[in-house]
Amino acid sequence: MFEFFKEKIEDLKQTVSNTAKSLVDNVLANVDSNDGEYSEFALDDIEDTLISADLGVDYAAELVDNLRSKRDAKPSELKNYLKEEFKKTLNETGSTELNYKDNELNIYFITGVNGAGKTTLIAKLAYKFKQEGKKVLVAAGDTFRAAAEEQLNIWSTRAGADIVRRDKADPASVVYEAIQKARNEHYDVILVDTAGRLQNKFNLMEELKKIKTVIDKQAPESLRESILVLDANTGQNGLQQAKVFGECVNLTCAALTKLDGSAKGAIILAIAKEMKLPVKLVGVGEKMEDLKSFNPDDFIEALFE
Repeated sequence: MFEFFKEKIEDLKQTVSNTAKSLVDNVLANVDSNDGEYSEFALDDIEDTLISADLGVDYAAELVDNLRSKRDAKPSELKNYLKEEFKKTLNETGSTELNYKDNELNIYFITGVNGAGKTTLIAKLAYKFKQEGKKVLVAAGDTFRAAAEEQLNIWSTRAGADIVRRDKADPASVVYEAIQKARNEHYDVILVDTAGRLQNKFNLMEELKKIKTVIDKQAPESLRESILVLDANTGQNGLQQAKVFGECVNLTCAALTKLDGSAKGAIILAIAKEMKLPVKLVGVGEKMEDLKSFNPDDFIEALFE
């Protein structure tokens, strides 16, 4: 698959600079590296700063409790301690490479709340696959928002992908039709768009379950990923969204949009810790090329550079 960043490390540092400031710089500002040990006041400040950076209450408390329990913990080593802990958290989620099999149909089931950036992510992902020479089909599963379907149609055309859409139709029937078309016409990829109306949670969950059932019955061996799309600016709300969608869909990974400029990119770590869910894709701009594969080591190095 495509690389996280082919550009220089400086470009990646710029992308995560706001997150680095809120998560790393502000935390390190709470300690004097010349001190021989942590004061309780400093530890409390570190914990508060980690929480405010959207790392999550439980994760922040765990990190600070570990420092409290270590007799030889030194403020001068805080940077390396956090760096290693964050790497461990990301690595425990497993591979961050998007699953794909050559010479087979590959289905990507894409969920997330309205406004998270699903439509543009689908278009960018379609573009990436097209650039690799794949035949791509988009299934417009958000059928009750005409504007959503029209926007998806425009983006799909721009990406060079085909689309199956049926205004006001049952979303599951659209996905069924897309699978049949993909098989008959030898597509490599189906990208399934879905609704994200959390204000009517029960109906949404039932709709997603129905779509998932169609995929399980018609092409279970083809489902590569169930991707949750999250806006990087939502912070801890993103974790709540992950829990809601995880109730009815067996999520395999997350995609983080609008990472560039966000100060809340620590949600990547919070989701990894709480949900054991790897981030596999990140959106870092508005251009078609601005969707990248996520590399944990690159991300951590840029945060602490």
